[in-house]
Amino acid sequence: MDILLAKPRGFCAGVNRAIALVHSALEEYGAPVYVLHEIVHNTHVLTELRELGAVFVESLDEIPPGSHTIFSAHGVSREVVDRAAVLGLHTLDATCPLVARVHRRIIRLHRAGCALLVLGHRGHPEVEGTCGQVDSPVAVIARPEEVAALPVPAGAKVGYVTQTTLSVDETEVLLAALRDRFPQLEEPDHSDICYATTNRQQAVRELAELCDLVLIVGSKNSSNSNRLKEVAAARKTPAYLIDDARDIQPEWLAGIQRVGVSAGASAPEHLVSEVVVRLQAISPGAVEEMAGEDEGISFPVPGIRER
Repeated sequence: MDILLAKPRGFCAGVNRAIALVHSALEEYGAPVYVLHEIVHNTHVLTELRELGAVFVESLDEIPPGSHTIFSAHGVSREVVDRAAVLGLHTLDATCPLVARVHRRIIRLHRAGCALLVLGHRGHPEVEGTCGQVDSPVAVIARPEEVAALPVPAGAKVGYVTQTTLSVDETEVLLAALRDRFPQLEEPDHSDICYATTNRQQAVRELAELCDLVLIVGSKNSSNSNRLKEVAAARKTPAYLIDDARDIQPEWLAGIQRVGVSAGASAPEHLVSEVVVRLQAISPGAVEEMAGEDEGISFPVPGIRER
């Protein structure tokens, strides 16, 4: 059985930056360093950072006063930032710069008097952080059928931002419904869906056309990893989301001539390597990487400073 690896795959620049910031904080201040929410959505990354002394919490109230605290790559609301200051926490911000760009846009739309929409999944940390940038109602929608029910009066100015990890294909369907209802919709010059999401989804589209089965390495609560699985499945190619090589079921591979492997933007490359070893142990074959985008993108790691 042959293996075809997606390109690009795995860590994006925002994830690299967030993880590097946790490492820098631990080196500078020593353990423990507290992180509000999961720094990125990958169980293996979290385990590795816990072993170094990172403590992941879901509420600022779990953090001792005066502690060094990192906001996750998904971003946080203004209320959280203000609350951290009241509690005397020394904060560092790992928010992905592309998420921060979305924050700036929703603030501009709010100041322009628009009715505000976020295209994304309710309850996701990124969506909650984006909605929390403004003191105004924000409607969150994920499906075209939700557009008709939006409580927006006729003639209102309407603007939207998008969760950075949505499906490109499904977002276009959603936007078509919005444009149909709101002809004067305020739209950004460029999509809020980040380069890493777009590139990885395009690679998996091609992978699904070339393979009999697609495996996506990523954690179950990773939005971008789930979207990769959906992209493959939409091409009628069987696809599974796996945390690591141990999740592979040999019966999935019965009759498979070529299996494609990709990884979500928060999944480290060593997990992909372990998947390849496991697949070759089950059914040896050639391993090849597809042609694809050389991203070459990096974001500078914020200096260790308290704010």
